[in-house]
Amino acid sequence: MNFNFDKYQGAGNDFVIIDDREETFPCNEIDLIQKICDRHFGIGADGFILMRTSERSNFKMLYFNSDGKLSSLCGNGSRCVYAFAQKQSIVGSEGTFETLDGIHKASRNDDHLVSIHMGDVSYIEKRDTSVFLDTGSPHHIEFVDDVAKVNVKERGAAIRYGSPYFEVGSNANFVEKLNEREFKIRTYERGVEYETLACGTGAVAAAIAAHSNGLTSVNVLSIYALGGELQVSFTIDAGRYKNIHLTGPADFVYSGNISLK
Repeated sequence: MNFNFDKYQGAGNDFVIIDDREETFPCNEIDLIQKICDRHFGIGADGFILMRTSERSNFKMLYFNSDGKLSSLCGNGSRCVYAFAQKQSIVGSEGTFETLDGIHKASRNDDHLVSIHMGDVSYIEKRDTSVFLDTGSPHHIEFVDDVAKVNVKERGAAIRYGSPYFEVGSNANFVEKLNEREFKIRTYERGVEYETLACGTGAVAAAIAAHSNGLTSVNVLSIYALGGELQVSFTIDAGRYKNIHLTGPADFVYSGNISLK
């Protein structure tokens, strides 16, 4: 069985995307998705995305981490699959798509930046040295003085598997304030199990956590990941973060065909 695919990346976070509107891809085969995402024995990617039809929006996105397991919302993956759908003439400059956590609006501007409307955030758990919140995926946030000095692989893995997350796990983010409007971030991603060049939902979590903790008073922030800049904006209503938008690049890399044996 052969499948055409496109490779996309958003701020260095890369994805293999397949148009599966006929629902022929064997998405329950975890080992197969793992192999596709393997950088030595497969195509190589942080995540795998199937685009399917939706009765509620322009299309449906199924997102799988590189461990082969179906996952919740991926911010960078969402932007990339929207750009992919636009290439397939499924959406225009504005549209909607369905994920496991609901319907999202999206738009793409003349600079080819894609903006995703995220879900509201009201629950923010503040701890002694960290913040936890869910922006479509769970995120542990720690603010540090110099993010470049953090051993993300070691500390991230300890947080991801440790108390209070254990087997369910959480993404682990380390964030450095540059000024009122700019922050640096490094992320250890759950399901990928290493540091990625960018994490969209992590950037959103970092921006909201920074505002909630009083590290900034502005509501449009630039979050700099290793792979590039992501912009996060939001409004606040009675302690609830609303109208959250994640904006960033979604770039086509190449097309190919994979034969499944």
